[in-house]
Amino acid sequence: MTENTIKEEKYILVAVATGDEEAAWDSLDELSELLDTAGGTTIFQTVQNLVRPDKATYIGKGKAEELRESIEIHEADGIICDDELTASQMRNLSEITGAKVIDRTTLILDIFAAHAKTREGKLQVEIAQQKYRYARLRGMGEALSRLGGGIGTRGPGETKLETDRRVIQRRIKILSDNIEAMKRARDTARKKRSANAVPTAAIVGYTNAGKSTLLNRLTGADVLSEDKLFATLDPTTRSAILPDGQQVLFTDTVGFINKLPHNLVDAFRSTLEEAGYADIIVHVIDASDAQAELHRKVVYDTLTDLGINDKPVITVWNKADLTDGGAIFRDFQADASVKLSAKTGEGLGDFYEELARMLRETRVSIDTVIPYKDTAIAAEIRKAGQLISEEYEEDGIHLKAYVPRALAEKRGLKG
Repeated sequence: MTENTIKEEKYILVAVATGDEEAAWDSLDELSELLDTAGGTTIFQTVQNLVRPDKATYIGKGKAEELRESIEIHEADGIICDDELTASQMRNLSEITGAKVIDRTTLILDIFAAHAKTREGKLQVEIAQQKYRYARLRGMGEALSRLGGGIGTRGPGETKLETDRRVIQRRIKILSDNIEAMKRARDTARKKRSANAVPTAAIVGYTNAGKSTLLNRLTGADVLSEDKLFATLDPTTRSAILPDGQQVLFTDTVGFINKLPHNLVDAFRSTLEEAGYADIIVHVIDASDAQAELHRKVVYDTLTDLGINDKPVITVWNKADLTDGGAIFRDFQADASVKLSAKTGEGLGDFYEELARMLRETRVSIDTVIPYKDTAIAAEIRKAGQLISEEYEEDGIHLKAYVPRALAEKRGLKG
């Protein structure tokens, strides 16, 4: 009986430190987590100190020759560099080491290709891959053939590495048109949600901060939640009823990461922009992560790049159950901060309280009478607003509530 087994690929990880060597090692640790998510194994990590990355080989010829020996000794499948390489750097490094060479961007694209489940997610990944390959087809030469199969070659279009540039351009055009059509459909769905005036909260954060776990906790959803980077990619929107009776739509977005490839930011811009239409941003940070401050900054920088910097932000310091109980966490860029554990539910009450307060600040107070013939309006207020009191009198339904400003203006509701 023959048992088929999939060979786990082994890689040496390398980074160039141009100043802060500790930061380079931290980035390599994250690269190792990415490789684990992709199904590979790290043999060892190494940092090369240079004034700037070598234009020809990224790490310098001497270091490349040293790695060639290490690859032979450890029978490694290749090396992974912690930055995006040019076509010539990848070709030269591959020729010197005689092995497969992958850069950080290729690895992240590979993970996205493996984890995207929806049609739109797959199209977004493919357009990022095609743009990356288009820029590198000329001059890649032998380095392309060494990629073979496995990590770095998955996803739509993986057999088109040496396709003519014009063919890739046409494919990019088709993909862009399809994504634009989906964007129009999403805009229509968003307008319908806006018409219902149900408040929305976009959950953003660094990858693996616990966004999907929080969504599951808040809404009872069953979104995949794993202790891996980019476990979920496709945005998910779910409804929840807050303790005060108010309905809120929570949208989980793709996780951010340091050195996120530009092509991926561009490809996922349409879905990330969902956060721009939310009433509130819920920023999830892994409170137990030693790199929490760096990750916090990456998220804010990415939101700024997307033009999303005018929304109320509530920062959730997640995984509080894994930290020292006396630890103090602050985010001076946020409008509110809470500590909680999405896994256990500890601290959830504080989150609900802050979220309700922030939603009230985006709303107006009404004290109105709804005629019985307009009970649909009363139902709309109950659904979209925070009900304070409701009494049934002879002249109609007496309501006091906080409602979205747009709903008050649309229905002529008075304060």
